[in-house]
Amino acid sequence: MKRILALLLVTSLPVGAQDAAPGNNTILADELRADLFFLASDEMQGRLTETRENAVAGAFIRSRFQRLGLIPKGASGSFDQPFRLVKSGLGLDNGLELLRDDGTTMRAQVGEGFFPLRFSASGSVQGELVFAGYGIRAPKLSHDDYGDGSLRGKIVLVLDHEPAERDPDSVFNGVVRSEYSRELRKALYAQSAGAAAILFVSDVHNHPSDVNVTNFSDSFAQYWPSSPRRIPRYTLASWAERVHIPAMQISPSLAETIVSVTGKTLHELTLEAETAGGIEPTSVPGHSLRITSSVERHVVDDRNIVAAIEGSDPGLRDEWIIVCAHYDHEGAVGDRVFNGADDDGSGTVALLEIAEAYTLAARDGQRPRRSVLFAAWDSEERGLLGAWAYAEQPLVPLAQTAAVLNMDMIGRNEEVRVGGGRRFRGLELQTAESNANTVNIMGYTYSATLKAGVEEANRGAELELKMRYDNNASNLLRRSDQWPFLQMGVPSLFFHTGLHPDYHTEFDIPERIEYDKLERIARLVHQLSWNLANAESRPSFDRPQDAAAMTR
Repeated sequence: MKRILALLLVTSLPVGAQDAAPGNNTILADELRADLFFLASDEMQGRLTETRENAVAGAFIRSRFQRLGLIPKGASGSFDQPFRLVKSGLGLDNGLELLRDDGTTMRAQVGEGFFPLRFSASGSVQGELVFAGYGIRAPKLSHDDYGDGSLRGKIVLVLDHEPAERDPDSVFNGVVRSEYSRELRKALYAQSAGAAAILFVSDVHNHPSDVNVTNFSDSFAQYWPSSPRRIPRYTLASWAERVHIPAMQISPSLAETIVSVTGKTLHELTLEAETAGGIEPTSVPGHSLRITSSVERHVVDDRNIVAAIEGSDPGLRDEWIIVCAHYDHEGAVGDRVFNGADDDGSGTVALLEIAEAYTLAARDGQRPRRSVLFAAWDSEERGLLGAWAYAEQPLVPLAQTAAVLNMDMIGRNEEVRVGGGRRFRGLELQTAESNANTVNIMGYTYSATLKAGVEEANRGAELELKMRYDNNASNLLRRSDQWPFLQMGVPSLFFHTGLHPDYHTEFDIPERIEYDKLERIARLVHQLSWNLANAESRPSFDRPQDAAAMTR
């Protein structure tokens, strides 16, 4: 029936539309709606990581890929790419002691002066302290806070965040929080420099409100709550397993006490840390530190769902276009179900329709020259963990991945109201009506050819493409699954119709999706993917200095 309908639609296409990707007109609002009313139903209970409903959502996608006859690209001939998560618990034996040269000892209390970070290794160390600014090592940006000095056996004190974080012209991704500022990454930088442990303290120059002692106690209570969270905090097991040193957060007041022997205040040291290119580590004389960290790690199995259609060109079929979306969401609390219809049920059902369009075209003998991977990531809401897991252990080499097209929240109109809260920080007030024909494109500054490609593909869809958030304090650029691929140097675009008041609430339901708009965006992504899969050359990657792959 669908193929017959497609043939009827072809005869009604306007002149000039004959270059449309084969199967493009089989992407239909009614089918998107039918799939989404299942995927975002109350019975799916918000598709939270590590729940039965999340597994059912994965099984639904898997069954559709299988029914379409796509090639399984997962482990052992399956559609699953398994990976492992870790959720952490606070152990009983955590301590921090300041051992002064005069023989006296000052003991800090866990939760008041310090606490271990979730990715910390467990163990005890003792050593001298050095201050290493922001603790960033970024050769591509000519920035190194570790210099040439040996840190073997030393304990390193570093600042949260990154230099010039509010400067749009900062080499660290402008006002978007760069990957170089990730705490786990900083621990790996310190570890590679020979440090025995790493301590983090708030950048009190740029974040003066963090100085308050009560704030630190509150931070501890939020980071290590006395009662289990409804949604645990996860990290990739592969990341946590790379960290072999204790990692702790300490209070500004404790840091102030420790660094006072340098003759400088913590605030003065943070000002020095803003030095372009980084600082030389500063020794903190007069005492040493003894640190004991205890963090319990619990491993959780997870999976992405992946399938492919093989390219037809012997010279290009080993190059890949990835079309992707994430299928997890925020779960449920009693009768409150966080359905996640837009986030990201909309992208997931579009992925299924695009995959079907490729399959129908292939059955009629029209295959792309390059191969196409259809990927449904899990655990995006937990920190883009499914996409990071793939980017670090790709099923097809990233060097052979020409582009990534990510769809996340493509079914509504962006709407930012007064008093929307921190979820909307950095976004201008705007109405849904003003964005009725709009889709935000992000990642456009990373590839001029990919930017031109989406503009060309949009000739048929005639959507209003807004390219405004690549350097925006909202951090939207790093808040979805294209981000890991940009960090790996792969040209990638993020299709996003914007945040709205129902974002991450129980009101993000399938009844509120703009299905005609969703159809047009899915067709746009399909058209672009087809164009890229058949182009003579691959898109450029224009910002190699911003690719900050996780240190191994």
